Amino acid sequence: MKKNKTAKAKHAIRKLSGSAALLEVFLSEKVDTIFGYPGGAIMPIYDALYDYQQKMNHVLVRHEQGAIHAAQGYARTSGKTGIVFATSGPGATNLVTGLADAMIDSTPLVCITGQVYAHLLGTDAFQETDVINITTPVTKWNYQITDATEIPSVLAKAFYIAASGRPGPVLIDITKNAQIQQFDYEEYQPSEHIRSYRPKPIVRKKFVEEAAKLINEAKKPFVVFGQGVILGHAENEFKNFLDKSGIPAAWTILGMSAIPTDYPLAVGMLGMHGNYGPNVLTNDCDVLIAIGMRFDDRVTGRLDKYAKQAKVIHLDIDPAEIDKNVKSTVPVWGDCKETLPLLTKLIEKKTHKEWLQKFKDYQKQEDEKCIYPEMHPANEILSMGEVIDALNKLTNGNAILVTDVGQHQMVTCRYAKYNQSRSNITSGGLGTMGFALPAAIGAKYGAPDRTVVTIAGDGGFQMTIQELGTIMQTGIDVKIIVLNNQFLGMVRQWQELFNDRRYSFVDIQSPDFVEVAKAYHIEGQKVTDRTHLNQALKNMLDHKGAYLLEIMVGKENNVFPMVPQGCSVSEIRLS
Repeated sequence: MKKNKTAKAKHAIRKLSGSAALLEVFLSEKVDTIFGYPGGAIMPIYDALYDYQQKMNHVLVRHEQGAIHAAQGYARTSGKTGIVFATSGPGATNLVTGLADAMIDSTPLVCITGQVYAHLLGTDAFQETDVINITTPVTKWNYQITDATEIPSVLAKAFYIAASGRPGPVLIDITKNAQIQQFDYEEYQPSEHIRSYRPKPIVRKKFVEEAAKLINEAKKPFVVFGQGVILGHAENEFKNFLDKSGIPAAWTILGMSAIPTDYPLAVGMLGMHGNYGPNVLTNDCDVLIAIGMRFDDRVTGRLDKYAKQAKVIHLDIDPAEIDKNVKSTVPVWGDCKETLPLLTKLIEKKTHKEWLQKFKDYQKQEDEKCIYPEMHPANEILSMGEVIDALNKLTNGNAILVTDVGQHQMVTCRYAKYNQSRSNITSGGLGTMGFALPAAIGAKYGAPDRTVVTIAGDGGFQMTIQELGTIMQTGIDVKIIVLNNQFLGMVRQWQELFNDRRYSFVDIQSPDFVEVAKAYHIEGQKVTDRTHLNQALKNMLDHKGAYLLEIMVGKENNVFPMVPQGCSVSEIRLS
């Protein structure tokens, strides 16, 4: 018995470098993919990674921003925490946009940055940057390690903080001496509790009961939901709530795909370019039930004219979001996976046929004035909407669509069809141009058995076009659609509508994207004629491996409906 205990102790304690200890932690946390770019200050970690190549996959990107967006895509499709490696100085600062994006969109990431030796900190050493102070506003937590013995415990906290409660990015900066330092590595202990950190607020049943009472008394209730449903893995609980309550439901951009787009009670998208009915009837409902969403300004329009007639029930895991923008009548703190079943149990089974019909009536107006002209243009020029419609028919709503930022993003979110959750991947709160291509790479690693199609405009695509090199080297099967309108389309639309068509620096010239793709050994095709669209999309989807499809669309087409900035949601324009 004594011998066995001794043998176990010897096995549990190993002499490891800080770099090897980091990778052992990753194995314990079941990390399978890392997105990164090596450099001087993180070289010891990369040296250790050489011996772990059979245990975890490292994807060499072409820019650190590509690494973090890829990790975001991976996290969003897989439901796991995305992992990023970058070196010090410019390597670390190149992560800032992605950190800000992940922070506002609640994406769990653990980013490891190398740092100069501890004794050089504060001396303006080569590639030294104060990454901790730089990234504090855009991380859920960050920490600098100068002693290797801290690595297991700090990393345990990092993984716990990134993924628990409202998820977000964590950055751990490790000095070079800590990466090299040898120490006694004991068996890894994951973190399950941190003093002063409460990821989930205590559910107050009193408020659940008050919410149920308001819902049961409501004549015109309306559900608006966001990504919290997806992050909470509460899709089934949410559908059960809707099935019993019979309440019409509309999604935010990031909430899209939590329920199938053809679900009977789904009435479309909220927001500036959302559907007509959900926007107008927000100001007509008597009870507004917000679930896992934060009342972003693009959803609410003018706050002083937003749902003033309604009693507001707000379900959210983050207490800071409740009453931040819209005052709630009943706040329901907690994880919606816990609170929704409690609420569902207390509500009465109902249908709201007349109320639901109102949404359908507004949809008919939108169909006539916006959707039909978009799908059936009066001229020979292709529209973005008809491209997305054709893609829907070929994918049957089963593909993951990763969009960049701009008109193509709004059009895709308006017209895309989805059958399963975690299918709509986009930059929501930050609106990061250049997001799509690297995020699609990560999305495919996160969901290797699903078709991944990235849709970008000619402007945003060029911001991270170098990641075609990552696709070339890895052979990852990502389908790429560039909707080329030869403009920075969304800015141009605003300049047309609100600045008397003063097109100031939005006329962008681009290379031949198909030829650029070929230089990276990626097959492609250019479409300028409607008669070739369906076959070209089919060729792309049937092709084994990555494929780029450049589709020329109308230069001055606009996205409608639209809530002009400074207007209320009920002032939404159809043209």
